[in-house]
Amino acid sequence: MVSKEKVLRITTSFCPKCKKELKAEIIEEEGKIKIKKTCPSHGEFEDIYWSNSEHYKKIMAFEFEPKAITNPRTFRDKGCPYDCGICNEHKSCTILGIIDVTNRCNMNCPICFADASKSYIYEPSKEQIREMLLNLKKNKPIPPVALQFSGGEPTLRDDLPELVEMAKSLGFSFVMVDSNGIRLAKDLSYLKALKDAGMDSIYLQFDGLDDSVYEKIRGMKMLNLKMRVLENCRRIDFRNVVLVVTLIKGINDSQVGGIIKFAVKNSDIVTCVNFQPISFAGRASKQEVREKRITTYDFVRLVEEQTKGKIRIEDFYTIPATVPISSFVSTLKKKEVPFLTTHPCCGVGTYIILDSKGDYKPITKLMDFEDFLSSLKRYTEEISKNNELGMISKLKIFGEILKSVSDPERRNFLLDLLKKGDETSVRRFHKNAIMIGCMHFMDLWNFDLERVKRCVIHYATPDGRLIPFCSYNSFHRESVERKFSRRGSTSV
Repeated sequence: MVSKEKVLRITTSFCPKCKKELKAEIIEEEGKIKIKKTCPSHGEFEDIYWSNSEHYKKIMAFEFEPKAITNPRTFRDKGCPYDCGICNEHKSCTILGIIDVTNRCNMNCPICFADASKSYIYEPSKEQIREMLLNLKKNKPIPPVALQFSGGEPTLRDDLPELVEMAKSLGFSFVMVDSNGIRLAKDLSYLKALKDAGMDSIYLQFDGLDDSVYEKIRGMKMLNLKMRVLENCRRIDFRNVVLVVTLIKGINDSQVGGIIKFAVKNSDIVTCVNFQPISFAGRASKQEVREKRITTYDFVRLVEEQTKGKIRIEDFYTIPATVPISSFVSTLKKKEVPFLTTHPCCGVGTYIILDSKGDYKPITKLMDFEDFLSSLKRYTEEISKNNELGMISKLKIFGEILKSVSDPERRNFLLDLLKKGDETSVRRFHKNAIMIGCMHFMDLWNFDLERVKRCVIHYATPDGRLIPFCSYNSFHRESVERKFSRRGSTSV
């Protein structure tokens, strides 16, 4: 019996072999969502886009009208993704800015976005980095407040603390540093210098709970080193570590529940676990993609199975599900606030709330999230119709919106967030909580131009451009690095 396929939409993608632009179909077939395309030179390509069609439809229900940057740096010429800069066709604002401070690395991982094994060195000067920071801050109607220093391995730069301090002085209130942890484990004074400079979070590569995982993914044993990083953070009282897991089928997908349990056990310093299903940024065969691909649905299913139902599939929501919160705060305060209008397929997340006994519950057990969102939408419309609201009206609105929140402490945090909408209230909301997220970055096999146009994570480059994450790593990284490079080896 031939299975029926239903074309859900047409998009633009690319050939994984020659990067030729191709028309692609997003189809529903056999209970899954697939992306199909045909290159005249290299034949047909098919990849799993979302491995459960019903879950995909639930996720796509949270698609909201995006808010674009009103001062793009480039304009349409060759078409997306070649005009990235951000161009006038990009649909979402920058939420997180990324600056690669070096392409040098003290590892040589085959799965790396940056492919840190080149014969040239890309390492922007402090003045170039300052200009990139200022460029991000020029964004209108609202500049990003979050920044990530990445690479390569950023900690190979001795002046990284100075760069962190510079970013803070220019108004980036949340500055993260990506790291494999090698230097942070061995050099406590360097770690303390980063903290003293104002570093807000360490984005720590953390792929598993035994050395066999690291040997397969990173080519070396690293578990003890990761433990030393965490212990060093405790020694200097640094309390914001994000565990970043590159998730690969057949290698570490059996450790999802264990890593979450590890994060709970170390919740004095771990605030988030960000799972990133492998992106095939380099050469890969059809068989390798098929054997190792993990979709976002695969991830949430693994979480439910490996936590024995403590965290369920339905506890996860897509990133733009937060848009009604932004809309309410913006309307109430009559000011611009960040809107996470990314494509619904770009990522999902939930919060687990910790108790005094070391146990946890998903936040969805403490509130009716769907009712909360519905109330937000309803009262955003009411506020927009009334230019002035009295105190009694506001109290009534807050009471109605928060009536579905059963936990008193979490209700107070949400009330503070809705009333103020500032960074302090956002940080307060994270008290006794760990975010569990999944960001599924695209590669040439599953590239969907509609997703790129709504990307909110943008690389700043020395030539004044801001380039969406998946576009940068699939199309622009090498040309940018070569243009601003010097001769030398990136291996350390």
